[in-house]
Amino acid sequence: MTVTIETRPATAVRSYDPVLSAEANTFGEWRTLVSESFVPLEVRSDARDFHGTLRSRVLDDLSIVEVTANGHQVLRTPALISKSHRQYFKLNLQLSGSGILVQDNREATLRPGDLAVYDTNRPYTLAFEQDFRTLVLMFPHDALDLPADAVAQLTAVRMAGDAGLGRLISPFMVQLAENLDALSGSTGHRLAYNAVDLVATMFESELSIRREPQPGTRGDLLASIHRYIESELGDPELSPAAIAAAHFISLRQLHNVFHAADTTVSGWIRARRLEHCRRDLRDPILTLRSVGVIAARWGFIDAAHFSRIFRTAFGEPPSSYRRG
Repeated sequence: MTVTIETRPATAVRSYDPVLSAEANTFGEWRTLVSESFVPLEVRSDARDFHGTLRSRVLDDLSIVEVTANGHQVLRTPALISKSHRQYFKLNLQLSGSGILVQDNREATLRPGDLAVYDTNRPYTLAFEQDFRTLVLMFPHDALDLPADAVAQLTAVRMAGDAGLGRLISPFMVQLAENLDALSGSTGHRLAYNAVDLVATMFESELSIRREPQPGTRGDLLASIHRYIESELGDPELSPAAIAAAHFISLRQLHNVFHAADTTVSGWIRARRLEHCRRDLRDPILTLRSVGVIAARWGFIDAAHFSRIFRTAFGEPPSSYRRG
């Protein structure tokens, strides 16, 4: 059976809402459930009898979904990608059974404890031959402080749960799957986004292992500049000139380095500041901080300017976004 389904990220629920649970006893029911999560997908199964369950927690633009089902395939095709507007990464943690992830001419076989990332902005196939259980963490590209082209080096790459940082992160993700009910209130909100930060740390580690930039190369320089910008985001005086001076390079060389990465210095700074502001605005612990204080914390000193660019980036003013 092959079915094309129109899907979209599930509507966000507040962090104190109960975990959403649903069960399907036919493949048709399963299509309906899947259509309420993730992104547009083509789903295939030859099974006559089908059973599957979804348990999900949605926090802002971040989704944590535990999937338990009979074997089937999902495909992300160019035609379906063209119908999507926002770009997401999905991180799979295999909990039981095995799966095969294919993207960017790479193939990863996942066994319990293994992790792998894939990008919803490019075609992929995820296949499970037998019954399985997996945890999916879906988050937008801009939730990471890593460029998408860097993460692209890791798509469909098996990250073992018993080696490197996987020994720390895989058990943490397993505990998330076992305790979705605990992801409520300000603590749950923080834990969910801490998971994304841990994933970013793991990606950085994997990238350094697989392709360590040689000292003095453009890749090494860009990585150093990114770290510097992240540490100085709260300084409203942060500028290309200051960044170039801190790295003993010319402005022209600085702009060339970012141009080679298909971005700009000012665009990178703005995107990172906006992402930090977006997280803070939805953080229950920071409810009593005004929008202006949060904006200033990340280098936006002109409230009107901040409101305009926030609306452009996220589709609504910061005050409306905060109310959710």
